[in-house]
Amino acid sequence: MEKVFPDHLLPVYHRADVAFLYGEGPYLFAANGRRYLDFVAGIAVSSLGHNHPYLSGALKSQVDRLLHVSNLYRVPEQERLARRLCENSFAHSVYFCNSGAESIEGAIKMARRTHFGEGNESRNRIITMQQAFHGRTMGALAATGNPKYLEGFGPTPGGFDQVEANSVDAVAGAISARTAAVMFEPVLAEGGILPISGQVFGEIRKLCDRHDLLLIVDEVQTGICRTGRLFGHQWADARPDIMTLAKGLGGGVPIGAICVSERVAKHMIPGTHGSTFSGNPLAMSAGNAVLDVVLAPGFIAGVERVSKHLFARGSALIEEFPHLFKETRGRGLLFGLKCQVPNADLVAAAFDAGLLCHIAGDNVLRLLPPLIVTEDHVNEAFEILRSVASVYEIKAGEV
Repeated sequence: MEKVFPDHLLPVYHRADVAFLYGEGPYLFAANGRRYLDFVAGIAVSSLGHNHPYLSGALKSQVDRLLHVSNLYRVPEQERLARRLCENSFAHSVYFCNSGAESIEGAIKMARRTHFGEGNESRNRIITMQQAFHGRTMGALAATGNPKYLEGFGPTPGGFDQVEANSVDAVAGAISARTAAVMFEPVLAEGGILPISGQVFGEIRKLCDRHDLLLIVDEVQTGICRTGRLFGHQWADARPDIMTLAKGLGGGVPIGAICVSERVAKHMIPGTHGSTFSGNPLAMSAGNAVLDVVLAPGFIAGVERVSKHLFARGSALIEEFPHLFKETRGRGLLFGLKCQVPNADLVAAAFDAGLLCHIAGDNVLRLLPPLIVTEDHVNEAFEILRSVASVYEIKAGEV
């Protein structure tokens, strides 16, 4: 898989030398004439696959009516999407933005503002987990705390305490009189597809209640059925105070959302936050169309069914190639294979064979298929991976 840096584009991405012209369902069709099975889905963004007729129809209809008016005026589609997110979650109110990183920045602000409004201005530190990934803006990078992403961008904004992932004791030990909130992803996606256990989730909720802290759940990648529930935290018996969304909510259209409890909402008064493009009619049309599809009877059950098949095929692949793969990870259609050889090598070989997949931390191969895939699509993906693994073992044996 050759990597290129196109002229006049800032060279911050290692781009594969392929350009896609159109898509259909879980497939992408390239200018080179090849068809690819897309198990990246724009990094969990293309939740309904490509050229979904219902989503495309909603967007085309909205384009013909109105694109942008700003938040100086009412946006009916925005009000409808906010109501539906609240009706299907813990939330009292929703703020819309344009990306996952922007939703994290807003969540940080809202957590601090809540304690400020309650007369506790000094409570402004947020506990986060190692191996997390919260975005590329400065506040989100500081929350992530990964030196690889922070190098050369100092000084780093303060106010964050990183602790061991999946450890209640580590969170408890980091709580101080200045702590405002705890923030983590239900599944540490970039960090290696590591789910936070329901028990840990629940115990952290209890810690937050005991110490009057806010619980922020980063659902940028896990939200909108990615884990087999509408929201990833719904696998645990614990409610957040703030939830961030993006990626799959727009089905390919840039969108973000911050869903908050009444405790948080009452401190966000006019002038405390804002964004020019946020909640524009086009993005809201996309969000409502995606919810129309995923909230339809049987859809989420279908995601769970395909997920079970996905994990079964993953386990079978490990059994067949134990020298290449070690374990399955993840939840729902956020799936990882822990590799015993370089994950990037396998991703490149899969690409050459017509399957798009991705890497994650801890040497994990990541699969993020659109939510509309079937068991047949999963079978097709794993036949490609079997072929790739067979060739890899043969070449390794020849060395």
